[in-house]
Amino acid sequence: MTGYAVELSPDFVGKVVRDVKPHWGPLGWITYKRTYARFLEDEKRTETWPETVKRVVEGNVNLDPRLEKGDQKAKAEMQEEAEKLFSLIYSLSATPSGRNLWVSGTRYQRMHGDSLNNCWFISMKPQPYGQSKVLPPYLDPDQEAVSMPFAFTFDELMKGGGVGFSVTRDNISKMPPVERPVDLKVFIDPGNGSFEEAEEAGAIPLSQKEEREGEETFRVPDSREGWVEALAYLVDSHFSYGPSPVLSIDVSELRARGERIKGFGGTASGAGPLVEMLLDANKILNEAVGRRLSSVDATDIGNLIGKAVVAGNVRRSAELALGDWDDEAFRKMKQDPEKLMHHRWASNNSVVTNGKKEQFREVAKEVVINGEPGVVDLELSRNFGRLEDGFNPEADPLAMGTNPCGEITLEDGEPCNLFEIFPAIAEENGWDLGEVAALAVRFAKRVTFGSYDWQISRNAIERNRRLGVSLSGIQDWFLSRFGSRAVVGWENGKPVYNEKIAKALSDLYQSVKKADEEYSKILGCSPSRKLTTVKPSGTVAKLAGASEGMHFQWAKRFIQRIRFQDQDPLVAVLKECGYKVEPDIYNKHTMCVEFPVKPFGADLDTFASAGDVSASEQLATQAFLQRYWSDNAVSCTVTFRKEEEESLPSILSAYAGKIKSTSLLQYVDGGYAQMPKEAIGEEKYEAMQEAICADPEAAFGDAREEAQLEIVGQSDCAGGACPVR
Repeated sequence: MTGYAVELSPDFVGKVVRDVKPHWGPLGWITYKRTYARFLEDEKRTETWPETVKRVVEGNVNLDPRLEKGDQKAKAEMQEEAEKLFSLIYSLSATPSGRNLWVSGTRYQRMHGDSLNNCWFISMKPQPYGQSKVLPPYLDPDQEAVSMPFAFTFDELMKGGGVGFSVTRDNISKMPPVERPVDLKVFIDPGNGSFEEAEEAGAIPLSQKEEREGEETFRVPDSREGWVEALAYLVDSHFSYGPSPVLSIDVSELRARGERIKGFGGTASGAGPLVEMLLDANKILNEAVGRRLSSVDATDIGNLIGKAVVAGNVRRSAELALGDWDDEAFRKMKQDPEKLMHHRWASNNSVVTNGKKEQFREVAKEVVINGEPGVVDLELSRNFGRLEDGFNPEADPLAMGTNPCGEITLEDGEPCNLFEIFPAIAEENGWDLGEVAALAVRFAKRVTFGSYDWQISRNAIERNRRLGVSLSGIQDWFLSRFGSRAVVGWENGKPVYNEKIAKALSDLYQSVKKADEEYSKILGCSPSRKLTTVKPSGTVAKLAGASEGMHFQWAKRFIQRIRFQDQDPLVAVLKECGYKVEPDIYNKHTMCVEFPVKPFGADLDTFASAGDVSASEQLATQAFLQRYWSDNAVSCTVTFRKEEEESLPSILSAYAGKIKSTSLLQYVDGGYAQMPKEAIGEEKYEAMQEAICADPEAAFGDAREEAQLEIVGQSDCAGGACPVR
């Protein structure tokens, strides 16, 4: 028993398992087992799918605030809802975000409600820490500190979330000039298990430490908060309100690389990445003495933070740096190959526009060269929900940026809060989409009642209760229910849309809105500011075998390659089952496994793949979803062909004022070995299928595992921006 007010009985779970078959995609169970199945220490194995779904559902329904008051009517209501949610999620008709699949129902979730949210946003400007779990001892809660947005970014990344941050002029101009250089020395005890790695990164043996006049010493506790506080000490020491310009940081207490992290999960990275990040960030700050940090400086520090977090193995740093569209230094910062390889790879970079065509044209010209930046139209986000509902200056007036994938516009400190519906699969399984939408709304609404670590987040969440009910497998649904794509033709260069799809989307949106109004009234909280989105998906879509968000499937037949650590027990199982397994040519101690994929509807005349659909149609589809479904935004990585490069500025600018965010990337199939996806013909697909001689789930059986190994090269979104967990 879990001790929850609402629990799912073994009899109920057993009945669903007997009667319902999960809609696993070709990579579904494998992706689940290596990504979301938590390690059960006592039994030395990872969870089964029924165990995961039970944990996730119970963790969520018990967040209903009425249960704390002993409301028996609410308990009966939540018991019934828990059973519906279990059936819905178990069948893979819909799922919570990957974050919830990983952490909902754990002790870590009860301690840190932040962990239930995929991504966050923060403006790079001095801000107060407030009554937050991280508050450096030299600061008052209400004192504005330059370190705060960097500390917030570090903290949320280490909890497995992604962070979008803004370095636009209206933010970075609020930074005070850096007042003084800091003489930083980092020390480590030679007995620490990560001594050699830390020393290589620049740490000094603790035995060589000598007292310096005016020195402040910070001994980093072996905790996430300790890492964050070390960064705060460093940044604020460059200002008169901070600790000291003579700073020593002692990392001797940090656990060695490879030791288990019992809270969030995974293994420790050792002290080396923290040492390197602190020394590199200090160099940037020292070089800025006498002036304000530039947009590039602030982005570099954010990227160094992301680089340090990636070294934690179980986490995948996801960052979006948001600058001004006419900030040339920001736009071109990835053109420095040395710094790109060192740390600037850690963020996707986008620029803020205000819907003017000429801005979109200029961005498109750069995209052809660099593949970046993406575009974010904040004015459109602030003044519109769904475009169909018209101009509304109260729609989102305090929005300052987006999450790393761009589907949710956010205020400072605010998270995105996602739930994903696979409409084609839900309808195939007999679900009414209106009921699915209501369950999705209520699940996500309860997440807003979690325990959040940062005051700035608590304030924004309570004010907005923002949700992100997303549709995924959208192209599958259009084909299965309507027999067509959203765009059915063109007149005078403008798209003509399928009116039946438009009505179905609008009707479903109204179901979401009604469900939110009703549940908000029951809970005594405000209705959510915004409700719907299209997330890019990726890992979660692989579970159900659905197309990713609004994206088109890669090809009629293709190879999907997944990477595993070489010691992962699944590797041997997959090899025995007939899958092609070979060493990863790019990474040591990593194996690359090939999975043949035949997408839904691939043999229909109306099927279209990412390689077939023009950039114009993809943007038109994105605008369509922005008009009729999403009141937040629609995330899409628009792929364009080589022959479309010349016309890309005019193609993109045609959708100025119609899309809230987008990014573009050249479609490439082939050209280098072991690509994540590769189109293949029918003959090769059939040969790969024939080689598969057993089901991996059945072959894996009750195999015991020494530990939960780490994820390699997966992401929770199609473009690789969002974290796995």
